[in-house]
Amino acid sequence: MFDFEALSHAISGRTVLCIGDLMLDEFVYGEVSRISPEAPAPVIAVRRSEINIGGAGNVARNIASLGGRCIFVGLIGDDEAGRTLRAALAKESAIESVLVQDASRPTTRKVRFVSEHFSTHMLRSDWEQATPASEPVEQQLIDAILPQLARADIVLLSDYAKGVLTARVIRNVIDAAKKAGKRVIVDPKSANLAIYRGATLLTPNRKEFAEATRSRADSQGAIAQAAPDAMYLVDCEAMLVTQGEHGMTLVTREGSSIHVPALAVKVRDVSGAGDTVAAMLALALASNADWDTTLRMASAAAAVAVSKTGTAIVTPDELRRRILPHASLAAEEKIVAAGGDLDSYLAEWRAQDLRIGFTNGCFDILHPGHVKVLTAARGACDRLIVGLNSDASVKRLKGEGRPVQDERARAEVLAALEAVDLVAIFEEDTPIDLITRVRPTVLVKGGDYTREQVVGHEIVEAAGGQVVLIDILPGHSTTSLVDRARGGKA
Repeated sequence: MFDFEALSHAISGRTVLCIGDLMLDEFVYGEVSRISPEAPAPVIAVRRSEINIGGAGNVARNIASLGGRCIFVGLIGDDEAGRTLRAALAKESAIESVLVQDASRPTTRKVRFVSEHFSTHMLRSDWEQATPASEPVEQQLIDAILPQLARADIVLLSDYAKGVLTARVIRNVIDAAKKAGKRVIVDPKSANLAIYRGATLLTPNRKEFAEATRSRADSQGAIAQAAPDAMYLVDCEAMLVTQGEHGMTLVTREGSSIHVPALAVKVRDVSGAGDTVAAMLALALASNADWDTTLRMASAAAAVAVSKTGTAIVTPDELRRRILPHASLAAEEKIVAAGGDLDSYLAEWRAQDLRIGFTNGCFDILHPGHVKVLTAARGACDRLIVGLNSDASVKRLKGEGRPVQDERARAEVLAALEAVDLVAIFEEDTPIDLITRVRPTVLVKGGDYTREQVVGHEIVEAAGGQVVLIDILPGHSTTSLVDRARGGKA
């Protein structure tokens, strides 16, 4: 469970030490309408071009854009591309760059030619020397990295196999980080995962994981089966396998696994999506978020990144809109009668494999205690439905003179909350029929209930869902508020 606003605030105070392969990303956009008369090759009529900080530098940019601070250590050549990257990083106020220069190698540069009409990458040209850094340069990198550890909350190694993260650099960083009590995340490239031994979390994609474990890794079960041996080899706490449109699966050393589906989005460009995921993972873990929260944040960040063109960064506002997609809707758009359009919402959310949460109440006068429960409930799921007792139902339960506000007024106040995705009004005394229809993954009530007292707990648990009880906020009660108001007491 998490409170997005609280987590965003926590992230703003975190510093990530990011080390990895820096690249200059260039995108050349245009239209293709003919074939060259000189050779059977398409001709692109260039309309515009963009230059971005890429590779591990894009991880740093995402850390900064998401609200954190980044100390970045990388390698450049003595060339124009290197000077361009140095100048670009200097403009990033939340990134402190420590760049080692190696005149014997070119700065890694990638130029992508993109057809705007078809949103298709036609060609990529690379300038690089993908060989390990020399021993003197290795030492310069180590000397640049180790003094920065004390100022970092977490360490992130972004390996593109372009020479920065040699076995010696990796070993020095992980050993020093562990000695300093800092967690280490590795976005690996080497199929020899043993070189990352001692890291906290490894984040290979499905192809990398399959090669490293010599497994098919074509399902959640296959990943969960292959991961323990790999984790034993690496001595890590967890392994996260990213699978593009199939989501991401995390397996912990204790043997538990969590799968988070990819959010439905129109994919424009997958360039740099892994960088965004790595940045979000580092910031969330540095903010002491649990694994489930961390993965959900990373999945949402990836959805934002792939919906953009080029090497993209993600902002907190974009992340917030992805996590709380109904926050900007007018209240009346989030209210349904239990017999109304509920099924269409449920069908859409289930098709996306989203976790549906449910809680209920009269909510006659909304108070801070309600808000706490609703916020926590939304943190336990992807979409939250609030069952609201109708006026007739409240009268039967609470007696004459209740509700104080009619059902429409109560529904609009609830629907105005960002945490609430849908308000469903029901006529019965209990929401058992509504719960049966919704079949929520998570059923939430305040901590003044026991699990056995929660209406519908048998239905939810029988279907593999869970009941979550939220500690209530002392001193807040609708009944006491109504009594005080009617008694004229302050």
